[in-house]
Amino acid sequence: MTLVLRNLQTVIPLRRALLRRNTEALRHILGVKQYDLGVICVDNKKIQLINYQYKKKDCPTDVLSFPYHENLTAGELPKSLCPDDYNLGDIFLGVEFIYQQCQEEKDDFYSVLTVTTAHGLCHLLGYQHRTESEWTQMFEKEKQILGVLSKLTGRNLQPLTEKC
Repeated sequence: MTLVLRNLQTVIPLRRALLRRNTEALRHILGVKQYDLGVICVDNKKIQLINYQYKKKDCPTDVLSFPYHENLTAGELPKSLCPDDYNLGDIFLGVEFIYQQCQEEKDDFYSVLTVTTAHGLCHLLGYQHRTESEWTQMFEKEKQILGVLSKLTGRNLQPLTEKC
């Protein structure tokens, strides 16, 4: 199905083709190419507003995920009853926030953007990190899919997930 990739920010120059290619590869690795997915790139002001509206946190962040399906079980694909239900949801990437973190940590921006997208995809598939066991399960899933993507791209992509 469709990947909609929108860049709604102008603060950080963004090569969408690379992000699209890596996101499509992640969808393939996860076996979710039959599902629609939205990836929206925003600046600090917009991600902070969304973070406050939905999480009651008044600060910018790297990623916010909004699953289309409710009551997801980590590791299981969403149950779709009709064609319109073949939708994973939306990932908002705080591109400016991610870029600033990369500058501070001396990390490659596009690698971190890809890893952050993988993290968001895992959330759309029911993975969480509220508890130690959930964190471990999500970390292992991210490690697995990023390992496959690393082999395809020649990059050394590692999960960014912090312990709860």
